This record gives sequence, structure tokens and C-alpha cells, in this order.
Amino acid sequence: MTVAPHSVGIEEAAGDPEVRTFSPELQPQDTVAQVVERVDTSTGGLSLAEASVVVSGGRGVGSAEGFAPLEELASLLGGVVGCSRAVTSAGWRPHTDQVGQTGTKISPELYIPCGISGATQHMAGCKGAKKLLAINSDPEAPIMSSADYAVIGDVLEIVPAITAELRRVRG
Repeated sequence: MTVAPHSVGIEEAAGDPEVRTFSPELQPQDTVAQVVERVDTSTGGLSLAEASVVVSGGRGVGSAEGFAPLEELASLLGGVVGCSRAVTSAGWRPHTDQVGQTGTKISPELYIPCGISGATQHMAGCKGAKKLLAINSDPEAPIMSSADYAVIGDVLEIVPAITAELRRVRG
């Protein structure tokens, strides 16, 4: 049985559960698929699907190097960095960092999409977020209508300013 993270609430079981051992009987034709590679998706102990804070970047970040300020902000907030499909398609980040319908579905306490327009597929992946703080230079970007809070401006100016202020107040 497989259950998506945060899709059902945790409840105490009534009584003692019954445990049954299952031993499948496989035929050679049942084992056509095989694992040929395992990709390390380690993000320093935090998984994108389980993180309480996710800071994601989209095409508006400008380049792979443009993710450095997002990584710093995520680190300060105890979160992880995600990205949009456009970013993985451009080769700036691995597919394991993608938030969206064809990526990882997330449900953090705080989601900070930076320079992400908010395509339907992306929004399907982050609809579980409790609070959404969108940073985008386009006030008409679709993600702005879903945001709890919106900052309109250049991601590469705003994110470092937020980081600097966090460092200042934390002393």
C-alpha cells in the first residue's frame, strides 16, 4: 500500500492489527522490469515532500547560479530548495527538486515560490502548502492569485534583502 505524504490524518487503530505474511509467486515474465540505477535524492536529511519550508525558483531566477540566494534563505529557515519544471528542463536543477504535478507534491507550512509564474501543473504540486509567499516581478502572474502574501519585484534583489533582514533580527 502506498499513501502520499500528508494525504490522510494519523489515527489510532482500534484493537490489535492483524499481520499476515505475503509471499508472491512470480513467473519469469513477471520480472521484466528491473532497477538499473538509484538516484540519491538526499537534501541533507530533509525531503522536499516532508519539509516544513520550501523555497522554490523558476525561470525568473535567471540561471543555475541564481539559486544561491534561495539556498541561503532556505537554510536560514530550516527548509529545502525546490524548482519549477522549466528549471529542470533548462538543466539548472535535478528533476528530484521539481515541485509540481510531474515532480514532488509538497505541503509545507510555508512555500516561497520565487520567479515562478504558477502554471496549473506547478500549482497542483504545491496546493497543500499552508501559507504561500510569492515573489515575482509580474503582478499578473497566475501564482499571485493563489498567494497569501505577494512581493512584486526582482527575485535576485528581494531574496537577499529578506535574508539580510533575517540575519539582522536573529543577531
